[in-house]
Amino acid sequence: MANYPTPHINATPEDFAKTVLMPGDPLRAKFIAENFLENARLVNNVRGVQGYTGTYKGVKVSVMASGMGMPSIGIYSYELFTAFGVENIIRVGSAGALQPNIKVRDIVLGMGACTDSNYASTFRLGGTFAPIASYDLLSCCANVAQEMGLCFHVGNLVSSDVFYGDFENVAPSDTSSAKWGKMGVMAVEMEAAALYMNASRLGKRALAICTISDHVLTGEATSAEERQESFTSMMTLALETAIRL
Repeated sequence: MANYPTPHINATPEDFAKTVLMPGDPLRAKFIAENFLENARLVNNVRGVQGYTGTYKGVKVSVMASGMGMPSIGIYSYELFTAFGVENIIRVGSAGALQPNIKVRDIVLGMGACTDSNYASTFRLGGTFAPIASYDLLSCCANVAQEMGLCFHVGNLVSSDVFYGDFENVAPSDTSSAKWGKMGVMAVEMEAAALYMNASRLGKRALAICTISDHVLTGEATSAEERQESFTSMMTLALETAIRL
């Protein structure tokens, strides 16, 4: 393993569990720790990116924020995997729906993660890499979701580097999101592809679980406060999956 502490995580390997839940928002990490974990303690707060470790139903679990975008989750997931002995990272985030049958507050499990990012170029491959989730994590999570009676979908995400784009004079059917939707992609977010690539390269396991926070087709959306605190079904699903690994 690499030396620790790292530039972005001031902790030791003993501070982290083998499985880390990774929301984008540090306040969501804090919310999960305070409302779901027992005896949670702050193990990292470099740059305000809060990481906590505690227990859930007697099993050691960690939760730490990733920040926004693939460069950010790329850094944090790499350091957790290589320097702190983490084996599983479960992203718990939000996404925008691209299909009419997927509703706001539904849960999506990212079997794969398409991307418009150049992140894969860092691995110097001679072709196009297809980032996919760990089948073990995905199948376990899908079974738990069924047991919980949740409304969930399994399929492709698209991880985009772009939140604001220049779509002036572009027909709605010709936007990037619309085109990904035509290919059956369920939802758009900004982190899963980099997480999946790091996990593949390092022989680790990763899965993105996202709650639909807004709908690209209808314009329906949730508030920042709702995204931070009300997506509790997703949080419970991730924790119940974590303790079965």
